[in-house]
Amino acid sequence: MQFFPPSSKTCNQSSCSLFTLYLPSSHYYYPRKIFKLSLQLRQSASSESPSCFNLLLCWVGLVYTEKGLDLMGICLSARINESPSNTGLSSKYVSSDGKDTSSTSSKASSFSAPLTPRSEGEILQSPNLKCFSFADLKMATRNFRPDSVLGEGGFGSVFKAWIDENSLAAAKPGTGTVIAVKRLNQEGFQGHREWLAEVNYLGQLYHPHIVKLIGYCLEDEHRLLVYEFMPRGSLENHLFRRGTYFQPLSWSLRVKVALGAAKGLAFLHSAETKVIYRDFKTSNVLLDSNYNAKLSDFGLAKDGPTGDKSHVSTRVMGTYGYAAPEYLATGHLTARSDVYSFGVVLLEMLSGRRAVDKNRPSGEHNLVEWAKPYLANKCKIFRVLDNRLEGQYSMEAAFKAATLALRCLSAEAKFRPRMKEVVTALEQLQDSGECGSNPNNISSKPRIRRRSTGDTSNGRSTAAYPRPSASPLYA
Repeated sequence: MQFFPPSSKTCNQSSCSLFTLYLPSSHYYYPRKIFKLSLQLRQSASSESPSCFNLLLCWVGLVYTEKGLDLMGICLSARINESPSNTGLSSKYVSSDGKDTSSTSSKASSFSAPLTPRSEGEILQSPNLKCFSFADLKMATRNFRPDSVLGEGGFGSVFKAWIDENSLAAAKPGTGTVIAVKRLNQEGFQGHREWLAEVNYLGQLYHPHIVKLIGYCLEDEHRLLVYEFMPRGSLENHLFRRGTYFQPLSWSLRVKVALGAAKGLAFLHSAETKVIYRDFKTSNVLLDSNYNAKLSDFGLAKDGPTGDKSHVSTRVMGTYGYAAPEYLATGHLTARSDVYSFGVVLLEMLSGRRAVDKNRPSGEHNLVEWAKPYLANKCKIFRVLDNRLEGQYSMEAAFKAATLALRCLSAEAKFRPRMKEVVTALEQLQDSGECGSNPNNISSKPRIRRRSTGDTSNGRSTAAYPRPSASPLYA
């Protein structure tokens, strides 16, 4: 398939981003080791508009069809006018008690791959961030060895590494403190802008339910981020992976994780912080050894509206299946957009199903569309609930959780609750004693689990970490 706009028309960058959102099928695969997503910006030969660029986006992948395995390529050619305006990123130092102690601003380029020189001067100062050298991180990760990889994605790869607890210098494997090092893929679709946003947000925001950024590396063409290590990996893996390492989360643990993630979002939306996360999904919720949830990957985060503005206008970014309908339609972003995404994740936790799964029967591909008719009916709600949770909850508790998810998924943003209301509802659910008595990470009733497409059953934990980053290309 080929898509080319008429020569008399042009496409802006938002259109290109939106285009990728409508390629959400899990039937499409694009192995990065074989085919690479390429993005080329070429200055136009037109002398009348030197800031105009031609964009050639080539997407190549393997497609499973009824006839077997086919190769498919999609090329999108467009002419993009660079906006002269830049996006401001407010600097906020917010302590754990919610106090705002500073207010400055930094400018970021409007392109994911800025054409202007990139320097450390763009990074907002933070006394709690260490600037690592590339040599240090190379040593800490054992030269970025393949067996140190925790996960891979659009951003690049995440490696397991070790540093000295006091000096933060590279340490021998098995000694010191374990960390996670995320390395920007120079050939990937995502670039310096997302990397910079993550440094600036995580470097200024501190909360028990937000992953801790220890430091970064900005050296020549190298872009790396250093995080605290989250030993339980991502919520996505615990919900959808199979194997001895990933056992089904119990009902009580799912409520605990949902509450922790909700507290993280509520903190971001608070009057002192005013940040819209924009990419809430199961792969971005990490779990520590005690299953405390922490939000990660702030590459798409945006400052919320200020003054009398009701929303932020921005290009459509995020992950298909989680983005709020009004955001997809208009590009208008609000805190309620995050609430919708939370509703999708809560529904995934209740059902054990992915937000979008083309391997499901017809009519069940989109989880929200399929589940909504059952959520408000006590007699039908059992059709949605994960059967691995049988016997771990009361019907009243299940109905309360389903009702909360349904409110978050309201088609109109104004009818969705605020995240602080979601936190209150989940706290009441947790304290009600209706969450079951099994505190462990396994179902109380053993059962034979059917293996679904894409699941792994060999118990390997090398991919226990989430995909490092998200973009419209990740479905």
